[in-house]
Amino acid sequence: MPAQALYLKWRPRTLDEVVGQEHVTTTLRNALVQDKVRHAYLFSGPRGTGKTSIARLLAKAVNCLEPDPARRPCNVCAHCAAVNEGRFLDLIEIDAASHTSVDDVRDLRDKIAFSPSQGRYKVYIIDEVHRFSGAAFDALLKTLEEPPDHALFILATTEIDKVPATIKSRCQRFDFRRIATARIVERLDEMVRSEGLQADPRALELVARQATGSLRDAISLLDQLVADPGEYISRATAEAVLGISGNQAIGSVVQAVIDGDTRAGLEAINQAIDAGAEPGQMGREIVEWLRNVLMLKTGGPGLIDVSDTVLDTVTAQAQAAGPDLLLRAIKAFNEAVYSTRGGWQPQLPLELALIESTRPPAAPQPVVVAAAPPAQPHTQPQAPPPFQPPPASSPASVEPPAQTTPAAPEPKAAPEDRLGQIQQQWENVLARVNDLDPTRLASPLMHNTRPARLDKNQLVLSASSKMVKDKAEKHLSILETVLKELFAAEIAVKVVTGDLPPANPAPQQTAHTSLLAEVEELGGVVQKQEPISPDE
Repeated sequence: MPAQALYLKWRPRTLDEVVGQEHVTTTLRNALVQDKVRHAYLFSGPRGTGKTSIARLLAKAVNCLEPDPARRPCNVCAHCAAVNEGRFLDLIEIDAASHTSVDDVRDLRDKIAFSPSQGRYKVYIIDEVHRFSGAAFDALLKTLEEPPDHALFILATTEIDKVPATIKSRCQRFDFRRIATARIVERLDEMVRSEGLQADPRALELVARQATGSLRDAISLLDQLVADPGEYISRATAEAVLGISGNQAIGSVVQAVIDGDTRAGLEAINQAIDAGAEPGQMGREIVEWLRNVLMLKTGGPGLIDVSDTVLDTVTAQAQAAGPDLLLRAIKAFNEAVYSTRGGWQPQLPLELALIESTRPPAAPQPVVVAAAPPAQPHTQPQAPPPFQPPPASSPASVEPPAQTTPAAPEPKAAPEDRLGQIQQQWENVLARVNDLDPTRLASPLMHNTRPARLDKNQLVLSASSKMVKDKAEKHLSILETVLKELFAAEIAVKVVTGDLPPANPAPQQTAHTSLLAEVEELGGVVQKQEPISPDE
């Protein structure tokens, strides 16, 4: 018979043994003492935080034969022993992931009317209830609203947002929280001593951090480390088994980012990978380390939980690094974590993130704007001459009246000059678009377009394809905002596809006129037809 897993062996047997969920166990214990147990409960929270364990404890407590409610479950009576051994008939556990149809819920609804065969309550634990279909939830509504007196429902889910509001309103809801690292370490230390094992406290802390708030995951990782009960579990063993890089390697990578030393950072990454570190896990550790540096720099040491040795290193790095560099590095490595899955070169995303973090940000180039005209000397405006009507004469003999030389008008940038400025600064325009766009989609799309012409105050962009045109049109408002900001003018934007005609096409008569001129030069006679009068 295979040995029992540690997380099953150490499953809580009483409410007092539950770790890190006191806000749930205290309320349920008071409900048991006052005999005010509700007919339906909804447990939600991350995996491995005790939802199913507390559901079974509640099912055991409501059917316990102990006269004193404060001591339930007693784990001594026949009902408690039956639940512990998995043979209590009135405890029905349903996996919603494999019972998603409405027929499964209808079958449950038909059987719930029968009285309990052993205990006082018939308890239904529905795990991962968010996997139910819409019709299954609808079939469950009426039963949850008016269940039989002997029925108790406990619904558990890790994705509370997928549970309909009608179901939530019919249950008493408890939100389970991630368990603190210190509490997990205490539990692991208790298990190690009870099992007769020997482990380095730093190794247990490493396991607890790796579990990210899930006690069940931490116990499973500890079970993975126990290859030989007589072997000492050192920190090095934990790092090797779990594929963790170690504080020295992660600290070296972060220090290389702060120093801008790309070569040292790449060497630290590849040495850790060659030593057996898992790239995805290494990326998560780098992000966590960078976050600790940022939190220490902006908030203080109370926001991080690290050992004294690591705290000294993080403090020195926080003093040397700027917040802009840390933010850029965190974003780069966080994106790299999701890119390390698969691929023939799994460490490549980490290397690219390091290069991006150590490369100095490109300074924005100054925008060239047409210089303002020189200020004209202030002169006293002269009164305009009195109006003189023109002498009556035929239209052909009318000559334009003599005009005084007007003041020089303020010069404006010609459309072709403004278009040249936009074309010259197009990369800066797209960089500014990327800064203002929260989706980061506009700038890549605009890179597939080019400023083709400027018709008055409308900029015409030529797109490489119709798909680019359709998607780029959704982001024109951002581009217009940037153009107004950089060129101090209201410029509308239009996107077209294909080759553009010239901005001012020549009249159709141009080719015909030039042909007639060539005929006359060769000695030919061109007969011109007089226009026909409308009266003829």
